[in-house]
Amino acid sequence: MPPIDAKTRLCALIGNPVEHSLSPAIHNAAFQHLGLNFAYVAFKVEDVEGAVRGIRALTGIRGVSVTIPHKVAVLPYLDEIDTTARNIGAVNTIVADRATLTGYNTDASGALAALRKGGAPVDGGRVLILGSGGAARAIAFALSMEAKVAVLTILAIIDQERGALIRDLREKTGVAVTGDQLTPQTLGRAIPNAQVLIHCTPVGMSPNVAETCVPDSLLAPHLTVMDIVYNPLETRLLKAARRAGCRTIRGLEMFLQQAVGQFELWTQQPAPVEVMRSVLERYLRE
Repeated sequence: MPPIDAKTRLCALIGNPVEHSLSPAIHNAAFQHLGLNFAYVAFKVEDVEGAVRGIRALTGIRGVSVTIPHKVAVLPYLDEIDTTARNIGAVNTIVADRATLTGYNTDASGALAALRKGGAPVDGGRVLILGSGGAARAIAFALSMEAKVAVLTILAIIDQERGALIRDLREKTGVAVTGDQLTPQTLGRAIPNAQVLIHCTPVGMSPNVAETCVPDSLLAPHLTVMDIVYNPLETRLLKAARRAGCRTIRGLEMFLQQAVGQFELWTQQPAPVEVMRSVLERYLRE
């Protein structure tokens, strides 16, 4: 990798907290592999407006990753926002181009890329999403706007959040979307009609690795199952789905593909995907 000098382009993460982020390791490994004069650092940020002013003022900054809790708060301070990100109402990526700041949501594009690369029949398909938070929202809009799913079902605990997501999807995309409480009963009714099940809640995340939203008995070979939880690398849900004969897609793949999308927006070069995947797997196994 070229030495850091006055020509180095800087990319950064802003959020709070950021100490445990894997993004610096992933992106710096990719920059180094391709010999790009880029560097990536993480900043704990509480003053979002001030941070964006700084990004705009420092011409050496090429791009920024935005994480919790700033994905919504950053919107008013950007010059342009990609259509999908605007409909989602959240940005996880900023590209700085001659003081013009444009927001994107590669959580959405990354999830769709992971699903397609994993062989999930999402294009024109029937998809069941569990959860209604930020990740579920990004995935639902990507499926509705890009994959043109035939039917989208959302099962989630929080009525108001689920209702708002369903309403926004209907108004902004016209997709055929329905929803209900997330219970074993509603799962039992929804799973036989779905081709793809996407789990978007924190259930099963380390250290609570024995937990799952989906009773094992409901899983069947016709399903492709993606769990966006990436720690552990294989959740209880994915293990059960594999035993039931389902196609499975790890959460690591969505995390990887959102980083790939960021890298390519910033550098305008194809990302070294396998280098980035190996870094992710190494850190998560540790």
